[in-house]
Amino acid sequence: MSSKDTKTATRRKFLVGAGAVAAGAIAMPQVSRAQTATLKMQTSWPATDIFTEMAQQYITRVNDMAGGRLKIDLLHGGAVVHPFQVLDGVHGGQIDMAHTVTVYWYGKHKAASLFGTGPVFGFNANEGLGWIHNGGGKELFDELQTQIMKLNVKSFFSMPMPTQPLGWFKKPVTSANDVKGLKYRTVGLAADLMQAMGMAVAQLPGGEIVPAMERGVIDAFEFNNPTSDRRFGAHNVAKNYMLGSHHQATEYFEIMITRSKYNALPKEHQAILQYAAEAASSASEWLAMRQYSDDLQDLITKEKVNVLRTPQGVFDAQIKAWDGLIDTLGKDAFMKKVMDSQKAWVRKVVYYNMMNATDYKGAFNHHFPNTLKL
Repeated sequence: MSSKDTKTATRRKFLVGAGAVAAGAIAMPQVSRAQTATLKMQTSWPATDIFTEMAQQYITRVNDMAGGRLKIDLLHGGAVVHPFQVLDGVHGGQIDMAHTVTVYWYGKHKAASLFGTGPVFGFNANEGLGWIHNGGGKELFDELQTQIMKLNVKSFFSMPMPTQPLGWFKKPVTSANDVKGLKYRTVGLAADLMQAMGMAVAQLPGGEIVPAMERGVIDAFEFNNPTSDRRFGAHNVAKNYMLGSHHQATEYFEIMITRSKYNALPKEHQAILQYAAEAASSASEWLAMRQYSDDLQDLITKEKVNVLRTPQGVFDAQIKAWDGLIDTLGKDAFMKKVMDSQKAWVRKVVYYNMMNATDYKGAFNHHFPNTLKL
């Protein structure tokens, strides 16, 4: 072989080798070297509740996006700690994560309820999530967690919940006077509100409501939605379902993780935990649209429940009661700061949305006359 031929062959081998390296780089993309982490998440919900399905929607998105390098295992309410005590469990490290609502720990600081079930200023739950993400809410919540309460907890918000019904009653509610003296189940600042309206309030997790009603511990109750209510048998202990209320006009899931464990995770895992909450928020809302509506119709047609709109007089009395609570709560500087931030958001965002929204009610009545009982 001549010197020229030798050089050509050597060059060919180099190019082939370089091509193989390049092909290998394409065939084997860079993958994370992050160590696999498994987190235990306990919910505040019974296994059969639709909220458990919504918690699983979050878990599925985390597990799928993490490709096996970050995994969450689901534990049902009460598996390790009481459903109302998941904050303590996450803070103390007995559980890694929780799927709950802030109102379940408002007994530690009433400001917790402002991030889910606070005064009615006019925003719905979607607009409330907008305030949390883009109106200063998440920064205020972080201040509450880290500076005021010194919690070892990091939280994300998910799922704009529809207005919660006034609830289940043995007799239809025709005026605000009808609720006075009743023993009633609710939670959070809604308990303060209903007490101001003359009720005696018991704060119970969902799984304890029907047994309490059967024993006469309570006379009436609300939980959250037609699906949850139907699944735990609300229609077996009361037949009058009052829809609409100012006591819990907005709420969202709080997805907690022990802050020290969160901080120890790789940045990509932290991002997955955050963005999965946003993705699950939409998925859970869309699930609720179908399932809540289906179950409401089944309550009417199959369970023979008397579904009624809460009278305007009750709404008016609730607004008046909220006014008194707002004055009282506003004596706490932090709570006043939160409520002022919400009202500033409502003033511009809800103004735009209400001024711009089409006449949905008119369109509905046109196509489905004599359906709405409003």
